[in-house]
Amino acid sequence: MVKIYRLEDLDCAHCASKMEEAISKIEGVHSASVSFLAQKLTLDAEEERLQAIEKEIVSICKKIEPDCTVIL
Repeated sequence: MVKIYRLEDLDCAHCASKMEEAISKIEGVHSASVSFLAQKLTLDAEEERLQAIEKEIVSICKKIEPDCTVIL
């Protein structure tokens, strides 16, 4: 299942790269792409684990860039 999330206050391209790498390692994620310029996350993940994956994504983003908000 492919979903796109908006990211608010993502201020650093390097942080976007770190988020993409960390999110890609979550169990059940097939692929993840974070676009700094578009301020969005494109996620391809298992539908049955989506809620748990979303929680992990929010946690990862807060750790890497505390001001960034993931709009679910």
